[in-house]
Amino acid sequence: MSTSTRPEPQAPQRTDFEQDFLWGCATSSYQIEGAANVDGRVESIWDRFAATPGRIRDGSSGAVACDHYHRWPEDLDIGRDLGLNAYRFSIAWPRIFSEVGGKPNQKGLDFYSRLVDGMLERGLQPWATLYHWDLPQYLQDRGGWNERSTVDAFLELADAMTRKLGDRVKHWITHNEPWCTAIIGNFEGWHAPGLTDFKTALQVSHHVLLSHGKAVPLIRANVPDAKAGISLSLHPLRAASADPRDIAAMERHDALRYRWFLDPLYGRGYPARILELVGADAPAVLPGDLEAIAAPTDFLGVNYYFPETIADDPGHAPLGARVLPPQGEEITAMGWPVEPAGMAELLARVEKDYRPGPIYVTENGSCYEDVVAVDGRIEDTRRRHYLMRHLGALHDAVKAGVPVKGYFAWSLVDNFEWAEGYLKRFGLVHIDYDTQQRRLKDSAKWYRSFLKAE
Repeated sequence: MSTSTRPEPQAPQRTDFEQDFLWGCATSSYQIEGAANVDGRVESIWDRFAATPGRIRDGSSGAVACDHYHRWPEDLDIGRDLGLNAYRFSIAWPRIFSEVGGKPNQKGLDFYSRLVDGMLERGLQPWATLYHWDLPQYLQDRGGWNERSTVDAFLELADAMTRKLGDRVKHWITHNEPWCTAIIGNFEGWHAPGLTDFKTALQVSHHVLLSHGKAVPLIRANVPDAKAGISLSLHPLRAASADPRDIAAMERHDALRYRWFLDPLYGRGYPARILELVGADAPAVLPGDLEAIAAPTDFLGVNYYFPETIADDPGHAPLGARVLPPQGEEITAMGWPVEPAGMAELLARVEKDYRPGPIYVTENGSCYEDVVAVDGRIEDTRRRHYLMRHLGALHDAVKAGVPVKGYFAWSLVDNFEWAEGYLKRFGLVHIDYDTQQRRLKDSAKWYRSFLKAE
């Protein structure tokens, strides 16, 4: 069925949600800020990764990106005019510290202070993410997240940022998607730092979780009324068939992809089955680590994009479980299946299994090939339908009793899409990278109508 003939989906109304429900958009520092060599910012692992030939599909980098560092007032104006009441952003660690044990960079601190003031002036509740993958390269040169000392460096970042912004920022996300930091960056190798070692990846995952757990009480000490949590990328999983081998493969994948992070966060330690399977690749866990990781949090962030179908494949590293390519008509430009019901299913499972307290959908969005018409209109019908249908699934989850308290669309603007460079667009707002002109896509206009109950 073509886009033009697909029936218009039924979407909920904003009034179907609680009055204090948070409605936002999300961004991340390296993907939008640019200004890579401005005001004391030092090299990140993504600068180094992007400078390595063959790593980024279009050979680009985040050196300029959306120039949000200089154009943030316009971007926040757009957020306000859409009717958002919250805005999720991340801190560029390389803007704050330039060396191990150094003092915070005042110009970096001041940038985020101005940014937060700008949010508050526009009625946008600030949601700060401390780590969205842009580790300083000088720390990677010392071993990165594989080294326990990086946990201490992260705590210095958390301390500096909460002291600077804690009088105004009350919602803190320690990490965005530890799976991606650990597995995609250190085992699959197609994200920075581009390593391909499973033992390293598991140790990285442990240190990331440990840094989260140790940061939570620090955040609360500096910001007594803070709300602290973490954002995980999670997928509902399906076995490729009823064959017991596929079902067992799905269970192995589930234990590493889902429970490896959630179990220790909620006091259960790492799944015993995975520790058994990985053997000598298991991370070094010191006394007290698991207790620290399980520090009580105030919310859980869930990033949902698509379900995964798993097949048994004994030769497929690391656990003989392979994610199958999606089948069917509805596939985004990233090759991801579109399944709104998966969001409600996932949120219900998280609530049933872990009772994490308030849940926020901290990312959800879609990538399509956008076309700018002669009159400047971007008729992104599929993205608009994606948004409408996923808000319907969100409402289903709320009606089913899942304590979802907010939704952040990914993303406010088109941006540097990691290894895809600028070839893929997720934004509700189109960026012309030659001129930096911002244009609202039809999806943004629909979101505005939804939020303003027009």
